[in-house]
Amino acid sequence: MAVIGVSSAQAGKKHIIKFATLAPEGSSWMKSMRGLAGKVKKATDGNVTFRFYPGGVSGDEKDVIRKMRIGQLHGAGFTGVGLGQILPEVRVLDLPFLFNADDEIQHVYSKMSDYYVARYEDKGFVLLGWVPVGWIHFFSKYPIRSVEDLRRSKSWMWEGDLLVEQAYKGMEVQPIPLSITNVLLSLQTGMVDTVYSSTQGALALQWFTKVKHVTRLRMGYATGGVLISKKKFDKLPQPYQIAVKKIATEFLQELAQLIQEDNLKAHKVLEKNDVKWVDLPDEKEMGRFREAGAAARKNLAGKYFP
Repeated sequence: MAVIGVSSAQAGKKHIIKFATLAPEGSSWMKSMRGLAGKVKKATDGNVTFRFYPGGVSGDEKDVIRKMRIGQLHGAGFTGVGLGQILPEVRVLDLPFLFNADDEIQHVYSKMSDYYVARYEDKGFVLLGWVPVGWIHFFSKYPIRSVEDLRRSKSWMWEGDLLVEQAYKGMEVQPIPLSITNVLLSLQTGMVDTVYSSTQGALALQWFTKVKHVTRLRMGYATGGVLISKKKFDKLPQPYQIAVKKIATEFLQELAQLIQEDNLKAHKVLEKNDVKWVDLPDEKEMGRFREAGAAARKNLAGKYFP
């Protein structure tokens, strides 16, 4: 029987979307994605289903992108690092020490979203929605109160993250570049002692178990989103495409709000686990951090961004 305007021949064909994410099973991310998958399955009479690969089992985000391009995977949830490897200019949303408040972020998203949807389509991907990671803090074994403290630390940098590389360069910090999937072990062994993450991210990735301090200083605001390869998406009958987009919009908007709530709840969890907050630096020291952000933006202009 044909459903939602699909012919009998199309209705008999099954479509499996293989979907990867760094988020672990049981997280808000995965609970929401499983809810999305269930609703899509119902709306398409069981003809469009998702197969999930959570917790980084498909590798770092650059590994996932490679697998999407060759058809081993079809969709994924990405942070700005992964989104930027496909479309570098999207990293303007992640620029360090630029934004100060949530309403500034929302204003930029509202103005730029349609532009990015079109640009990702040009690159062969369908942007189903934004799911920002949230505000990024430094998590460390020793308190980070100044640029000098950061220089003395063994700071991790996500391998290939040009934004953080340039920000650290502006502060004369020598970071240790690693895949995100290697960070927990590196914290355990002492290879690194300082990382950056959202509060909820530090919980989900278990990094909080290996640090003693978290800064009230926010390095920046990290974006995130869900992409599906256009090649796979175009194989879905148009009514199924419409259903997937509509359901994704609904679930991902809810998830974005939920993740921000999770970030706030994570503050309490960190405190209960004796991870201590480091107060904001004084105005002079804040100026040094902002100068590093400005230097990063200057160095990236015309190279990474239009």
